[in-house]
Amino acid sequence: MRIVLREDLSGVGKRGDIVEVSDGYARNFLVPTGRAIPATDGVSAQAAAMRRSRDVKDARAREGAEAIAKRLVPLVITVAGRAGREGRLFGSITMTDVVGAVEDQAGVTLDRHRLLTHEPLRTVGSHQVGVRLHPEVEFSLTVEVVPG
Repeated sequence: MRIVLREDLSGVGKRGDIVEVSDGYARNFLVPTGRAIPATDGVSAQAAAMRRSRDVKDARAREGAEAIAKRLVPLVITVAGRAGREGRLFGSITMTDVVGAVEDQAGVTLDRHRLLTHEPLRTVGSHQVGVRLHPEVEFSLTVEVVPG
């Protein structure tokens, strides 16, 4: 069955796409929940409008992510943690701590799920943490862990 998606669905398509799915999936799930509408001749213009609005929204999101990346890349974010003589932390610096430090030092609010490194930082020194703010905008954030 041919349908027009009204929202992004992973594994199926993006908003405004005309896709072919099984009849049961469309009839029992997508159409009743409002996530898709059956593709008819008159709906193709509506699908094109959905795609245009999606492209404009995506371009705005990408520009915002690039602006944040330009602001954060040159910075070194400093996080203090209790450490022993060998340079190992008694605890660890989690990604939530890194996000809080970015907000305090740079004034930028990040979602911790946007950080690509999910392992906590356990040693004193400089660490590179990957950040993906948009599918096309990915950069590395320098985090300096100091004993404190």
